[in-house]
Amino acid sequence: MKKVSIVILNWNGCEMLRTFLPSVIRYSDMDGIEICVADNGSTDASIEMLQMEFPAVRTILLDRNWGFADGYNKALELIDAEYVVLLNSDVEVTPDWLLPLTTYMDQHPEVAACQPKIRSQRRKDLFEHAGAAGGYIDRYGYPFCRGRIFSNVEVDKGQYDDIKPIFWATGAALFIRLADFRAVGGLDGRFFAHMEEIDLCWRLRARGYAIVCIPQSIVYHVGGATLNKENPRKTYLNFRNNLIMLYKNLPSEEFTQVMRTRCFLDYLAMLQYLLKFDLPNVKAIYKARSDFKKQCKDYLADRLGNLQKTSTKIIPEQINNSILWQFYAQGRKHFNQLTNFKD
Repeated sequence: MKKVSIVILNWNGCEMLRTFLPSVIRYSDMDGIEICVADNGSTDASIEMLQMEFPAVRTILLDRNWGFADGYNKALELIDAEYVVLLNSDVEVTPDWLLPLTTYMDQHPEVAACQPKIRSQRRKDLFEHAGAAGGYIDRYGYPFCRGRIFSNVEVDKGQYDDIKPIFWATGAALFIRLADFRAVGGLDGRFFAHMEEIDLCWRLRARGYAIVCIPQSIVYHVGGATLNKENPRKTYLNFRNNLIMLYKNLPSEEFTQVMRTRCFLDYLAMLQYLLKFDLPNVKAIYKARSDFKKQCKDYLADRLGNLQKTSTKIIPEQINNSILWQFYAQGRKHFNQLTNFKD
């Protein structure tokens, strides 16, 4: 068994691998480390390039594009390691980045997963949108990060350099115990992409596992490499998957009120896109809500199972009101200004 298996999921990312894989190889030189590229049925020159330029990297060939979630699920079925790192192909790592993560996890068996501090690869003094210094959510399922709320990204001045419990660790660089990943069922492959790591971490937190950010480990992430921010397909997946995540994990006593409020907020988002004459994104949100309603029955068994296995109903890393209200109405643009975390 390996100590750590770093698994990079690839789909037609030949140039990304050529650019960023060298840093992973150079700075992951520890005993018991394996570097794998799991290829999601690429049609570019990824496999040939790996064989010629990085022959020491293990290659796992998947038969088609399974998406982010099932791509990792299928790859991790073939991994034998204590820990795995789900690492995006557009991540540049730094010297000794694995050491703080591995050391902390070895010393804290109650922690199932962690993430490094993630800065922008394009502007390295900024936190990165997808993970920053750890993820949180509000009462209505809106995710945000320590160092990034909506589009407001902070400069990293060391203000979040403490090791801190978080609600979710980013899928861009998710360090997790493989046994715990498997124990809660892995990523939900029906999500395809977006929100799947938050759903996974919610299941872990609800069952009593801890998740932390360890800022002593630093990586740089390009981000947005698959779908641009305003891409209607990304809008659709984010809205649909977020609603499914809420359906699967919300405690019964919160369910009705939260879902009614989300309906209002989703239609408000549609109105905002409509005022910008962005009809593709209006349609994307409408379709996301429509498909969510049709697909609820497919997730009923998951919801009942999650509720049955819940041991921690109150998760402190969730705020008990709306991040929209705090950000837009109260002007709280930075994480350290937020209030009303659950206790």
